[in-house]
Amino acid sequence: MEKLDIRNKADIDTQLPLISIIGRPNVGKSTLFNRLIGKRRAITDPTPGVTRDPIPERWLLGNNPVTLVDSGGVKLDREGLDDAVSDKSLSLLSISDAIIFLMDCMDVTREDQLLIDELRPYADKVVLCVNKVDDPRRDDLVWNFFSYGYQRVVGISAAHGLGIEELEDTLLGMLDLERSEDEPEEPETIKLAILGKPNTGKSTLMNLLTGRDISIVSPIAGTTRDVMRGTFVYKGTEYTVLDTAGIRRKSKVEEDVEYYSVNRAIKTIDEADVVLLMIDITEGISEQDKKIANLIVRRGKGVLLVLNKLDLLRGIPNEIEAIKDRVRFMFPILSFAPLMPISALNGVDIGKMLDMVWAVWRQLNKRVDTSAVNNALQSWTRENEPPRGPQGHYKVLYGTQVSSTPVRFLFFVNRIHGFPDTYVSYLKNMIRRDFGFTNIPIEISLRERRRNPSLHDNGPSRSEAEISKVMKSSVSKGSGKKAGIANKPGGKARMGKARKAAEKIVRDQKQKRRSNGTR
Repeated sequence: MEKLDIRNKADIDTQLPLISIIGRPNVGKSTLFNRLIGKRRAITDPTPGVTRDPIPERWLLGNNPVTLVDSGGVKLDREGLDDAVSDKSLSLLSISDAIIFLMDCMDVTREDQLLIDELRPYADKVVLCVNKVDDPRRDDLVWNFFSYGYQRVVGISAAHGLGIEELEDTLLGMLDLERSEDEPEEPETIKLAILGKPNTGKSTLMNLLTGRDISIVSPIAGTTRDVMRGTFVYKGTEYTVLDTAGIRRKSKVEEDVEYYSVNRAIKTIDEADVVLLMIDITEGISEQDKKIANLIVRRGKGVLLVLNKLDLLRGIPNEIEAIKDRVRFMFPILSFAPLMPISALNGVDIGKMLDMVWAVWRQLNKRVDTSAVNNALQSWTRENEPPRGPQGHYKVLYGTQVSSTPVRFLFFVNRIHGFPDTYVSYLKNMIRRDFGFTNIPIEISLRERRRNPSLHDNGPSRSEAEISKVMKSSVSKGSGKKAGIANKPGGKARMGKARKAAEKIVRDQKQKRRSNGTR
């Protein structure tokens, strides 16, 4: 197995103060977590046990950066994944700088009693947060919780935002921090999203990259629900990796919670710079993979097709090449995307994958000068002229790159109606070839060049105004003829003669002005 030059920072940035939210299932931990960070990061649902993996997030506590962690509910009666969820939550106690112990003001259960005992050794860094105090009649209930022996007790309503400022002040005092007026800058990092069907090895890869068991790994489909985050440094560059729920067909999604998980995973595409689309190398491409690919391309994100479980191949000669050829044939929309066979379980070729991630990210952020685009455009059109349409040849007049990440180009044409798609594809291929955008999606927009406005739009020119004035004067003076003569028999011919006479008069007047040195 290759030795990776990865400095694991894992899911929790220990350089920042760490605050964990601990409590039994369905007590409001995720609601409080979302309230504090100011966005819907964790899935909230009345179903107990929705949160499974600890969810870390950088939070500005009084404009002081800290790491806030939402944990899974600790259960007394355990089955299925409950042991793994509870153990992960309790493992946060020893590494936390402050612990928000969340309880329900209306109900104290056996799980609460268990946590009261578990947290006793950490009492110095615990704030007992009494939730669901959303009615003035419940204020007096908070006093009952001082009986558990914790020094700091705060009543809140996570759903309605009541008591949150008092909680923040309590945490600032515990961490010896003060509120600041200046908001710190966000650290720069390359964001990776791991997407794919369930059980393709997404969580295994996540844990390998971050060096910790961030995501619970299980053969049970749908184990990961929330979007899990971790950070690591590879060759001097910091990466944030996002592990998402497996995306299944709508007909296979039976629970509301999984519905939210899948939607959260799809929205992660917008947040990512590069997407690792995980494919089980033993199963191949599915229609669901193609749909995910369409979403990625439409958003202009970088993408790698990661063929995982290399360790399960049978060792047949040229087996890898045959699989790659089949994937290319089945995946024409991602013909530009690099194919990276790996084994997340054994750490095979992970370094090659990360090197390619870096190369793709560089291409996404590349800008081409407008002069270089138009010099190349001249060469492309000489090499292959645009085809002819019913109204003559189509022409590409000039172009420019309008954005990076995503990479978009804008070309001005003489006629946009019916402009051939084949020539747009040709331009796209030339951009890839000559400007090095070989491994990323490219979007090309066309715009029709505006022609010069007509005289009607601009109003008559000075000459035209003078001609009209002379004609009007001659018609009104001539033989009692009235305006509207053009509509009478022979009127158009007479108007034509009158116009020629007026044009001669205007020319003579111009010549006379020039001779006199005036305009």
